Amino acid sequence: MTLDIDFVRRQFPAFAEPSLQGQAFFENAGGSYTCEPVIDRLTRYYTQRKVQPYGPYEASRLAGAEMDEARTRLSAILGVTADELSFGPSTTQNTYVLAQAFRQWMDPGEAIIVTNQDHEANSGPWRRLAEDGIEIREWQIDPETGRLDPETLEGLLDEKVRLVCFPHCSNVVGEINPVIEITAIAHAAGAFVCVDGVSYAPHGLPNIGRLGADIYLFSAYKTYGPHQGCMVIRRPLGELLPNQGHHFNAGSLSKRFTPAGPDHAQIAASAGMADYIDALAVHHGGGDLDAKGRGALTHDLMRAHEVALLQPLLDAVKSRNAVRLIGPSDAARRAPTVALSLNRPAEPVAAELAARGIMCGGGDFYAQRPLDAMGVDAEAGVLRLSFVHYTTRAEVDQLLNALDDVL
Repeated sequence: MTLDIDFVRRQFPAFAEPSLQGQAFFENAGGSYTCEPVIDRLTRYYTQRKVQPYGPYEASRLAGAEMDEARTRLSAILGVTADELSFGPSTTQNTYVLAQAFRQWMDPGEAIIVTNQDHEANSGPWRRLAEDGIEIREWQIDPETGRLDPETLEGLLDEKVRLVCFPHCSNVVGEINPVIEITAIAHAAGAFVCVDGVSYAPHGLPNIGRLGADIYLFSAYKTYGPHQGCMVIRRPLGELLPNQGHHFNAGSLSKRFTPAGPDHAQIAASAGMADYIDALAVHHGGGDLDAKGRGALTHDLMRAHEVALLQPLLDAVKSRNAVRLIGPSDAARRAPTVALSLNRPAEPVAAELAARGIMCGGGDFYAQRPLDAMGVDAEAGVLRLSFVHYTTRAEVDQLLNALDDVL
């Protein structure tokens, strides 16, 4: 079964927007276009439900019901219970709150493992715990390939390690890390696992229950939704960590790690992501599947489409003079987030591509640690070309022609 790309693009108003015609969007790793069900739900909430939710009057009741619907439906797709899913203002903020909970829970001398493959959001908050005597151990990438080797992790684990933090895939390396294998290694050593899924989830929401991670974080604004951070904390760990919310919310798992009041409208609009996944599944013959099944079907459809489009791009850049492809050249092993180290600063090259109808970016993308580890000048940065399942073969051809011109 192949993805019906025409059906997909009809679900995104951006593709009918006159001001965007002729431009191909290749900066999806920074944020995706928003699907129509999310926009419709956000509009409806702001026009019909913009009241305090969970009250006795009808507009308030409906407001609360829509917020609950988002959590219930998305958690079912993710393979977890509804109260194991929390919403927050961003993944960076969610990670910071989690780090404060671990700061209170851990004793000086205990350890957390982080990587130098991460976006700073899943690394910086944990590293700051060293100020309180927590030992920070760095699981380092291969400086040539950017790869994280699970065997290297085993040498870092001992009875002091309480948490292992790593990305599902890096926002510059792109290689998909074996979450199930890494989680099993960490759990066998008695450590919990925190997975940064921000760069993976746009390519298909994972079944977190199957992955086994204790914490999984991603950003809704990169998975076709509003600007919210989505955070799954499995119950055994969530109930063990100190409450970070209001004292009267301590008994509610979905509120324990959201110290600020939630954005009611954006949480309600997040149900539109489930609407979109359901619509894709039904259109492709999965109407009889349960929520996890629909999520798995759309995940596989998205990945297959992306891999088919990604391999020609990788083939075109991997052997170019004065271009270093960061990460693997096999599309099946990575997300379609392609970082190129050039022999000149990347940002002006992105501007040259913009003049040819290619929307992309140049810089370090908050990934200075992996770039430094691989010997890439973070000031020059990398040219990052990132796409998702709504990208077409014609747009990839447009990109390749533009790259020929500027490189």
